[in-house]
Amino acid sequence: MRMTGLKQVMYICSMYTHKIPKDLDCGMAMTMEIIGNKWKPCLLYNIWQGVNRPGQLQQANPKASRQVLNQQLKELEAHGIIRKVVYAQLPPKVEYFLTELGESLIPVLDAMTAWGDQIIADVREQSLSEKPIHEQPIHKQPLSGQPIHKAIAF
Repeated sequence: MRMTGLKQVMYICSMYTHKIPKDLDCGMAMTMEIIGNKWKPCLLYNIWQGVNRPGQLQQANPKASRQVLNQQLKELEAHGIIRKVVYAQLPPKVEYFLTELGESLIPVLDAMTAWGDQIIADVREQSLSEKPIHEQPIHKQPLSGQPIHKAIAF
């Protein structure tokens, strides 16, 4: 029986034993379990933009080794976020596509991109002003008043 979607994600997350058990009852922990590696958000964004072949993904992320990209693609596939299609031809052709579960991450990726773009703009603006960015006030709580992660204590 082939599992798909959330059942598959929960199964994959429970397969490995860690010294410190993971708390996957928290939404942030679950999100980070799935997309929390260095290149996974970039790979998902590239695949969403139509960069589907392994060579294209390598060109889009030149600082990542092919081995690391392949490992992270395998993990995303195991979590049911992407689907790998291998075409029966010579030379072999492989393409990656977002699954329905993977497409549900697009708003998250958009929010991450917007946040990063804002930080870049702030840093550029800050470099023109007198105060270094580390002296600017920061918010310890999100504007909604909800804690970022229930396990974080300040």
